[in-house]
Amino acid sequence: MTFRERVYQIAKKIPKGKVATYGQIANLAGNPKAARAVGMCMKTNPSAPFIPCHRVVGATGKLMGYTGGKGIPTKRAMLASEDVLVENDKVDLSKYRWRK
Repeated sequence: MTFRERVYQIAKKIPKGKVATYGQIANLAGNPKAARAVGMCMKTNPSAPFIPCHRVVGATGKLMGYTGGKGIPTKRAMLASEDVLVENDKVDLSKYRWRK
C-alpha cells in the first residue's frame, strides 16, 4: 500500500464530529515528518466527501487549504453541519480531536 493509500484509509476513519491534524495522519501512516505530504494528498483527494478531507486541520486546529466548493468557508460549513464548533477558523482540538 502506498503512503497516499494509507493516508486515505486513515482519513476515512475520522468520524463525523471529530477532526485529525495533518501531522497526526502522517504519524499514523508511518511517516511522522510528512504532514505536508498529507496536505497534498488531501488537496488531490479523488473521493471527497467519501474521504472526508474537510475533517483534517492544522496542528493548532486551524482550518487550512480546502479546495472544495468555496474553500475554507465550505470546510467551515461542513464541519458545522457535523456539530464541530469553529471559532476564528480554528477547531478546539482538546474537544474535537479524533483519538484513534
